This record gives sequence, C-alpha cells and structure tokens, in this order.
Amino acid sequence: MSPTDLDLPPLAAAFVFGLLGGAHCIGMCGGIMSALSFAVPPSMRHPARLTGLLLGYNLGRIVSYMIAGALVAGLGTLIGGLAGGVRLALETLAAVMLILMALYIANWWKGLLRVEALGRRLWRHLEPIGRRLMPVVRMPQAVALGAIWGWLPCGLVYSMLAWSLATADPLEGAALMAAFGLGTLPALLATGFAARSLGNLIRHPATRTLAATLIIAFALWQLAGTWLPSAEHAATGGHLHGT
Repeated sequence: MSPTDLDLPPLAAAFVFGLLGGAHCIGMCGGIMSALSFAVPPSMRHPARLTGLLLGYNLGRIVSYMIAGALVAGLGTLIGGLAGGVRLALETLAAVMLILMALYIANWWKGLLRVEALGRRLWRHLEPIGRRLMPVVRMPQAVALGAIWGWLPCGLVYSMLAWSLATADPLEGAALMAAFGLGTLPALLATGFAARSLGNLIRHPATRTLAATLIIAFALWQLAGTWLPSAEHAATGGHLHGT
C-alpha cells in the first residue's frame, strides 16, 4: 500500500509532522501569535475571550491550508491525467520535500528558505488586508485574519502541499492539510498563551533532531512504497499473471 493512499497512517503522520514542526512554527509564527494576543485591548484580554480569538485565528489558518491542499491536489489530478507515470514523479517529489523539511526543522540545511520565496509575491498583496483587520476584538475578525495568515510563505507548509499534490485528489489533499494544521496547533496556542516551558522544549535541539529523524524515516518509507511496486512491475514486463 502506498503511503499516499491516505488511510489513517498518512493522516496521523501529517498530524505528527505538524506537531514536530512546532519548532519552525514558533520561530516563524510565534511572533505573530504573541503580537495578536497583545493587540487585544487589556480590558478584553481575559482567558475566555483570548482563547476564543486564538482558536479563531487558527481555524481560519487551517481552512486556508485545506483550500490550498485541495487546489494543488486538483492540479495533481490534471497533471496525472495528461501524462503516464507522473504520479510516480509526484510521490517522489513529496518524499524529497519531506526530507528537505526535516533538514530545515533540525537546522541541518536551510535550502527550503528558497522555496518560501515563491510565495512572497502573493503575501505582499495579502498582508495589507490583514493589517486592516487589527486590532482583533471579535471572532469573525479572528477567523478572517487567520485565513489570510494561512497564506504566509512557509517551507513547512509547502512541503506538505507537495504531499497533497501527490495525492491527486482534492478531498484527500484537503484532509491531509487539515491533519497537518491540527498538528501545528499546540505550539502556536502555547505561544499565544506565552507558555515558555513548552516553547523551549519544542525549540530544543534534541527535539528538533528527533522530529527530523522521524520525518526522514517516514519519507524513506514513502519512497519504498512508491518505487518497490514500480520496480516489481517493471521486472515482470508490466504484465499481471493470474492463476
């Protein structure tokens, strides 16, 4: 079974990737979460309201991830329908992107920053819209701002979108990005509440190394699931022998 068939293990893996990518999330989005929290007027900054607004930001963000996942998976469907063997290339690309993501999380190689540059042009148009929504004091504002925030250029997100592309199914692509987005919640909510102990744990080099190792292991499993059946198929001359 290919890992991109999206039964429970890949969805669980996408959740874990988001969870273990928390170190990158805190580094890239932690400042945003803190700024949004402090932008709430002090008189309205009681725990219940703050919790609601933080959840609203992240709901909007995850919905944007799901939309992006559905769009790129739809593109994967189109590409796969135009040329034979393209799915194999897409699945290989997804595994390579996961490995690059792992290197990024562990601070072993920062080449994924170049991928993030691809989304900066779009972000330049969206950022001013987000600024107009602040300060956020109501849930609809929080969800809208989170939806804009979801398009912030991020190598971690782009790596997962490459995996969504390989699914070549919009519903599966959206589900994959939803699982990933839910995995990022603990780190970002902790940052929003200024939970330093959890933040320090996620940023610790040992945590980053463990996260990177697990992601690389899954990427290699994905490559094996992609290439071994193809090699067996080629070895038999592309014919299936029945009984």
